[in-house]
Amino acid sequence: MGENGLFDYFVRDDALVWSRRGDGMVGFGEAARFESAGRDRFAAARAWWAAATGAAQVENPLAEPGTGLPAFASFAFSHASAHVSRLVVPELVVGRRGDTSWLTYTTADPAAELSVQAAEERLAVLLDEVSAEHELARGGDRLVPGQVSEDGYRAAVAAGVEAIAAGKLTKLVLARDAVAELGSPVAVAQVLRELALRYGDCWTYAVDGLIGSTPEMLVEVVGSTARARVLAGTLDRAGAPAGDPGYAHRMLAGDEKQRHEHQIAIDSLTEQLGPLVDRMDAPAEPFVLELPNVWHLASDVEAQLSVRADGTSPSALDLAEALHPTAAVCGTPTAVAGELLRELEGMDRGPYAGPVGWVDAAGNGEFGIALRGGVVESPLRVRLYAGCGIVAASDPEAELAETWAKMRPMREALNL
Repeated sequence: MGENGLFDYFVRDDALVWSRRGDGMVGFGEAARFESAGRDRFAAARAWWAAATGAAQVENPLAEPGTGLPAFASFAFSHASAHVSRLVVPELVVGRRGDTSWLTYTTADPAAELSVQAAEERLAVLLDEVSAEHELARGGDRLVPGQVSEDGYRAAVAAGVEAIAAGKLTKLVLARDAVAELGSPVAVAQVLRELALRYGDCWTYAVDGLIGSTPEMLVEVVGSTARARVLAGTLDRAGAPAGDPGYAHRMLAGDEKQRHEHQIAIDSLTEQLGPLVDRMDAPAEPFVLELPNVWHLASDVEAQLSVRADGTSPSALDLAEALHPTAAVCGTPTAVAGELLRELEGMDRGPYAGPVGWVDAAGNGEFGIALRGGVVESPLRVRLYAGCGIVAASDPEAELAETWAKMRPMREALNL
């Protein structure tokens, strides 16, 4: 594999992608698929995956997470969503982790030849099918209001602040959407390359038209170790004064509202994770994560998973269900926040802010929170999403501006 890592394989618009700093996996084709909806969508996915991996005949000389039989996954944010959650097993996977690279070939055809040569030949065919490059410099593109207008979002934030002041909850995350109407078909592979190159510290993802580059890791599971990256507290870099290196730290770590919002998110994660682990390390002080569009207050949490009676520890799918939704994308208390955001947002989030990532047969996996992205609804239409944490001190105009800052990665990648 070349020095660009997986970037060289961001060539098909229908590829499945999970990548950070050139590592991760890119999937091509489809060997199997499972879809579910409703409250039991996670449980149904776990049951199907257990049956699929139990029945599979796997030859895997490597012990790396993601090798063997993997599935890419995307789950709807809400059990009430019309969006279908899914697991997709690619026909071919190109993977890289550090100095180790691999190629996985999966088929349901018992007569198919499974060999390195067959896998390489099939990959060559899929890569040769790549359509002609789209032109990024095109005319007729525009960004139009989605289901939630700017005025509607300001009103929702104001109503959320009133509910917090009334003592109904301490934090509420409100999102809105905007629609990119394009003059020529979207070049998904090019969008993913732009995101991966500009946002190297984020996890770039693509699952069935859900695309983006998230800075927030819901959970990573490697063996019996779980890790998460929690973000809450945001500062737009566009308004930063020049020549003031301490500006971001002062405005985030030194701001009571931002610290309060971040602590709520940390408490939410540790409370949900606590019963599933024997040990947990959560830093007392967050750090400032610098991205091209914004700064965030961030904390990295690591935990040692408990061993269950059957000798196993919770899988990535188990933890994705247990931790979703976090306070960072829903609010606190979760049940109250979830009900109120459905009332105030006035839209179906679909897969936005839901878990997105991958899982393997051993239970290893990575699930990010589907942020800083959008949904390709048609070749000429992409719906973008962004949300903000609302607390007692929130200002509707400032929160609206923050949503625009959070949509900036996708707007830039689409050349809007």
